[in-house]
Amino acid sequence: MVDTGLKSTATKVKDLVAEVFGKGSVPKAIIMTHGHFDHRGSLIELAQEWSVPVYCHHQELPYLTGEASYPPADPSVGGGMMSLLSFTYPRGPINVESSLKELPADGSVPQLEDWRWIHTPGHTPGHISLFREKDGVLIAGDAFVTTMQESVLAVATQKRFVCGPPKYFTPDWGSAARSVRELAALEPNVVATGHGRAMYGEEARKELHKLARNFWKLGMPATGRYVKEAAAFNEDGIATHIPKPKGTMLKKIAVAAALFAIGYIISKQKTHTSGFVKKKLVDQIGGSLKSSAWATLGATAAASSALPAIPLIPAI
Repeated sequence: MVDTGLKSTATKVKDLVAEVFGKGSVPKAIIMTHGHFDHRGSLIELAQEWSVPVYCHHQELPYLTGEASYPPADPSVGGGMMSLLSFTYPRGPINVESSLKELPADGSVPQLEDWRWIHTPGHTPGHISLFREKDGVLIAGDAFVTTMQESVLAVATQKRFVCGPPKYFTPDWGSAARSVRELAALEPNVVATGHGRAMYGEEARKELHKLARNFWKLGMPATGRYVKEAAAFNEDGIATHIPKPKGTMLKKIAVAAALFAIGYIISKQKTHTSGFVKKKLVDQIGGSLKSSAWATLGATAAASSALPAIPLIPAI
């Protein structure tokens, strides 16, 4: 099995394995493309219950052995609600050391003879993708995705759109660009990514090559914490340098949160206010403050140069 989803999906994963492979079936191993919270959420529970080995790249080991946390998210990029909320997403490590094994250096994948793993850093230092050459099936992980992961609406509708890795959690855009070019060169027939629906045949290849050729416009944000200066990692995958945050967006998020909170509190007071005019006035003031909160974010949310100056609200 490749990756384990969110922590809340353990039961769903077990039910699906039983449905597809039969009751009592378990995978021979779990292969991790990387250790972000939305890919390793159920890992501890499933690895323990199934008693199977977990494999990852050696530069991903610190994040699955409790040793290191990923660099902070960048909520200023992407122009959508998923990005805005990214500062709340878990980035600390988990510890599955008792089950964890390093992927073989020769590119082979244990228990999957026809597959090979490819180091595709950028989104994380030890990110990998998986490829089966005989039929051209590519499991890309988050090296690139097929939905605009920064947008709640796009995530909900799962509209197919080949994008770079999720912007809010990508600390090295140079490596990410090189990884996309390497995957495009494989000429895959089937593309499955960590976010979004699978894509097939000529459509998949065409869109992937388009992203690879124009990555600096289509695949990455125009501005952001890691755009001009990437995070640096040592040979073990641990961050040795993390660029300082761009203060403008963080200040605007704080102002917006304060405005929204005050507006919400004032709006709630209408139930305790007598008189139609007073109630209407209180409601208008509260609504105006909440609208101002969204406007504060929407007027300044940075998007990629492929989506220039889009406000945050339409991108939700």
